[in-house]
Amino acid sequence: MSIHHYQYQACDSSGNMSNGLLSAESEREAVAQLQARKLVPVRLKLASQQIQTSSTSRIRNADLVDFTNGLCTLVDARVPLDKALVLLEGITEKAHMKRLVAEIRRDVKEGKSLADAMELRPDVFSRLYVNIVRAGETGGILDQLLIDLAGFLESAEETKKQVISALTYPMVLLFTGILSVALLLIYVVPQFTKMFEDVGTGIPPQAQLLLNLSDGIKGYGWLLIPLIALVWYALRYINQDPQRRRAKDAWLLTLPIAGSVLLYREVAIFTRTLGALLGAGIPLIKSLRVAREVISNSELVHHLVQVEEDVRGGAGLGVALAKSKRFPVLLHQLVTVGEETGRTGIILKKLATNFETQVRDELNRLVNALQPALILLMGVVVGGIIIVMLSAVFSMNTLDF
Repeated sequence: MSIHHYQYQACDSSGNMSNGLLSAESEREAVAQLQARKLVPVRLKLASQQIQTSSTSRIRNADLVDFTNGLCTLVDARVPLDKALVLLEGITEKAHMKRLVAEIRRDVKEGKSLADAMELRPDVFSRLYVNIVRAGETGGILDQLLIDLAGFLESAEETKKQVISALTYPMVLLFTGILSVALLLIYVVPQFTKMFEDVGTGIPPQAQLLLNLSDGIKGYGWLLIPLIALVWYALRYINQDPQRRRAKDAWLLTLPIAGSVLLYREVAIFTRTLGALLGAGIPLIKSLRVAREVISNSELVHHLVQVEEDVRGGAGLGVALAKSKRFPVLLHQLVTVGEETGRTGIILKKLATNFETQVRDELNRLVNALQPALILLMGVVVGGIIIVMLSAVFSMNTLDF
């Protein structure tokens, strides 16, 4: 189901009226959220629009980490929220972040909660972020939960940087190799044609093959651009249909080494998100729904939907995860232990750290396998071209003699 935003007017037990905005899948769920906050809904309607500005479109995850750390420090120092936002706006250097903080402070001064103000900007703040902030405001433990939230965002950013860093060198190596081979075939190999024509000897078959390949690249190399466009369109076509996308994502998980990296990375994100939500006191069913949304692999999302249904039907989370047979054995075994001891949230956070370590280890294995393989492949290709052309030259000299 899709998430809708509702504007509400409600009163508390003292008769004080309050206005705000919340997210829910249905009007019934919105009413239940208000009742959970001990509010009696007076008016409830779908919000006409969400706030999205050009300034927020440039906000990166690293900017959000800095914002969360700053807010965490000020709230932990018992600085009132309105003053904390004023201070945060003053110490923030980036113009787009200043505007974001100013907009949030304006909404808070108008009577909205911090979570409601953030919920108006779904392009910046995820449902995970908003739910944890709301739980902290409701329970009066915002300073504690912001620390966990900041740690979660920093961990996600660090994992992202490690993935990019690990794959940068192999990609540069591959690009350099392809460029070197292309330059050899386009500019160096054709020079041998003139040499054979000047001598008046026949071109050996191996050299003729390279010359034909060189002519083909020069004549039809432009087809590479529409080919790339075709691949992009094919991927887009696959992702447009849920069944095709799920089949593609399931295939990706079966790839050697890379499949393990994808699986452990997704599971690490899921467990850390679910652990943070449960630690914030959010009910398991709602936590599963929110945690499911941070997963990008549709095959895993499909199984998590079934896990949620099984839990809703009365099964334990560990049992439901084991039933899916899609997740690491360690996950459902330790989750079962956590359910028995009442420490599910803590165990999930520790599991997330463990899975992130496995992602780094698998990435190292992938990079360690890619680097020598690419070097060997490029060496064989470049060396083969040179050997073929030199052999042709030597055979030409022999015929002359």
